[in-house]
Amino acid sequence: MPAQLIDGVQLSKQLRADIAARAATLTAQGKQPGLAVIIAGDDPASHVYVRNKVKACGDVGFHSVLEKYEADLPEADLLARIAALNEDPAIHGILVQMPLPKHIDASKVIEAIATSKDVDGYSVLSAGELVANLPGFRPCTPYGCMKLIESTGYDLRGKHAVVIGRSNTVGKPMALLLLQANATVTICHSGTPDLGYHTRQADVVVAAVGRRNTLTGDMVKPGAIVIDVGINRNDEGKLCGDVDFDSVAPVASHITPVPGGVGPMTITMLLMNTLESAERGLAKNQEKPGPGAGMIPQPGLV
Repeated sequence: MPAQLIDGVQLSKQLRADIAARAATLTAQGKQPGLAVIIAGDDPASHVYVRNKVKACGDVGFHSVLEKYEADLPEADLLARIAALNEDPAIHGILVQMPLPKHIDASKVIEAIATSKDVDGYSVLSAGELVANLPGFRPCTPYGCMKLIESTGYDLRGKHAVVIGRSNTVGKPMALLLLQANATVTICHSGTPDLGYHTRQADVVVAAVGRRNTLTGDMVKPGAIVIDVGINRNDEGKLCGDVDFDSVAPVASHITPVPGGVGPMTITMLLMNTLESAERGLAKNQEKPGPGAGMIPQPGLV
């Protein structure tokens, strides 16, 4: 039987409805979730992504701030603006759209964002929280992939998962999230001599290398779940992923399409991280001790 499509559009709608309901509850308590989005330069694709993120915020009832800067924005000015947003109680997430102009050190910018507002989950501290399995923000695309797998009802415990790709933003965190779900995980990459040897043993394959036809039907174990993170163009200019869909779909049990699979989930998980940041902030405020807390009880006052 052909694989069942894992519909990222539909799952995204379901999650956003939950996000909107929780955001409304927070707003009623005076804690409307807020996301600040910063973009520097005139990269057309980046501006499209930013518009989609800001629109998504409005759709679920978030407060959003969009700050656009010219490509010659001094690095010091960007860092100063991030420092101000770190202190802004109305902002619960800060996102700096990549790529940045070449004169700006992207790693320095990422590390300038307070960990409590790093809703992209890219900083070293956020990565450390993921490695240590501590509460924190998970990078949005791998987080969305886990939700897609979860939506199939598949139990990852004891299963073999293969991740193709080792980027800091997708491959490595994806492997860690699968590991946390008690899967046995193999990471493959450009230095792996026989990719098919590993993928044919996998119950779950996540392809995230940015090269079309990386995974073909003869490389897939019958009944495997296949998650396609790649965004490429075929010879006709149409969007396609890293997976040769036509040859893999008859072999796999579940597969994500491109478009309509992982893509819609990435912004949704950005919203989820921002929401959870606001919820944590509210919980922290509610835990603040009142007047007299911490005082040593006096005799007769216990």
